[in-house]
Amino acid sequence: MPTELPALIIIDMQKAMADPAAGARNNPQAEACIAALLGAWRGAGGVVVHVRHMSTSPGSLFWPGRPGVEFQEALAPLPGAHVVEKNVPDAFINSALERWLRVRGVGAVVLVGVSTNNSVEGSARSASNLGFDVTVVADACFAFDKTDYAGTRRSAADVHAMALANLDGEHARITSTAALLATLPGLA
Repeated sequence: MPTELPALIIIDMQKAMADPAAGARNNPQAEACIAALLGAWRGAGGVVVHVRHMSTSPGSLFWPGRPGVEFQEALAPLPGAHVVEKNVPDAFINSALERWLRVRGVGAVVLVGVSTNNSVEGSARSASNLGFDVTVVADACFAFDKTDYAGTRRSAADVHAMALANLDGEHARITSTAALLATLPGLA
């Protein structure tokens, strides 16, 4: 039997993402938005999945055992919560996440986290291709400044906006935290 509330999937909200070495970013309110969604989902007894990136590159901030790999305290999973570990941007690759959701009757997912143009976009595309109804919460995601293929430096806001545009209407529905909380049963 499908669940009424979509699963909330929180992607890569680890301490490394708050490290200044990660670079200039947009949406400084993203963590507060994610925390509001997490509180609402927990209060409604909804399915929550925490995704953690575990790098295969020894110099990475996400290398196992380094402080950056730990979840940010305000967004950490509760004991017994489902945690998915990945070593590629896409949370569905080599992680059994699809099967875990299907066994629980989950047909829709809400994605939040970082980075919009990498792990969020990759996971949204896979979720959509696998047949899940996908929502991405724009103000609960963020990106970093990036130089494009032509050598032009793009702001984090531009990178974020383009990633959302890549998904909108084709792979996901894009919304805000306030709009999502106002429209989902059991969360308003």
